[in-house]
Amino acid sequence: MAPRHNGRDRLNKRARQSIGPDEEKGRPDVLSQLTGAIVRAFLVAFMIAAPSVLLPAVGPEGKQMVALVALFAGLLTFIEYNATYPGLVEFRNAPPFNRIRFGMLFCTVLFLSLLERGTVHPSTLTELVSAIGNLIGMSMDFPYSPVRLVMLTMSEGATPDQATLIRSAAGLAYLISLLSLAIFMIAMRLGNWPGRGTAFNVWINLPTFDPTGGGDVVDRLNRDARINIALGFLLPFVIPAVVTLGFETMAQLPSSSPQTLVWTVTAWAFLPASLFMRGIAMGRIAEMIRERRRQNDPSGASLPATA
Repeated sequence: MAPRHNGRDRLNKRARQSIGPDEEKGRPDVLSQLTGAIVRAFLVAFMIAAPSVLLPAVGPEGKQMVALVALFAGLLTFIEYNATYPGLVEFRNAPPFNRIRFGMLFCTVLFLSLLERGTVHPSTLTELVSAIGNLIGMSMDFPYSPVRLVMLTMSEGATPDQATLIRSAAGLAYLISLLSLAIFMIAMRLGNWPGRGTAFNVWINLPTFDPTGGGDVVDRLNRDARINIALGFLLPFVIPAVVTLGFETMAQLPSSSPQTLVWTVTAWAFLPASLFMRGIAMGRIAEMIRERRRQNDPSGASLPATA
């Protein structure tokens, strides 16, 4: 019995640490990792500071606060991607998961900022974004849709311009999130994500997931995947109700705080799509572990991966 238990322990250890056809060979170049961390930190800081630069009526104190937040976020991103050991960022070494999420967030913030800027300083670009947003918002404003729920949070005294702006912002943000989710699913299928011919390190890419927490790893990953997908489906309907608790009406946001409108609508569209992506990714990892067990177990039985 002892050799049998030792064999299972070695197999379970491999399943917890890495998944893939071969072990990773070598480590990424230190200079390349440092450069990548600097570029990522700059992009994150630029994204956070973009609304305060593009939006009108942002005072000096507001810009200073945004600059401080952007600096802190950039520093945190640099530390995470320059560190050897995992921290808080999930799927750090499993592109293009985080790249698609950042692209979704950046595009949403940029387009909503241009949409809001067009109300005060119109230009050819802002007029184009406004026209596209209005078209998308009208096409997605049907009964029981997330965009319609956002519109229902507005008061009856809202002006047509305010209603059009919020509907356009909600339509643009939701469409970007849907497109990003579709791009991730296509990349996962076509690129065999996250394998790509190398091992997938569960410890580095899922630092907040403890594979030794008890129970079968595959079952726990599938359970977490279902929870994330369920939350991703419910949040677009829950967030508008939560927003109304902090503001009397959504109609007050465009005139009182344009930045608040941008970040509120961005969070409303980004968080559900991000949870959807996380749930799909964790389901994919559970499938890879199950397949790895079949390859390592000659009898074809599935061995438990417990602490």
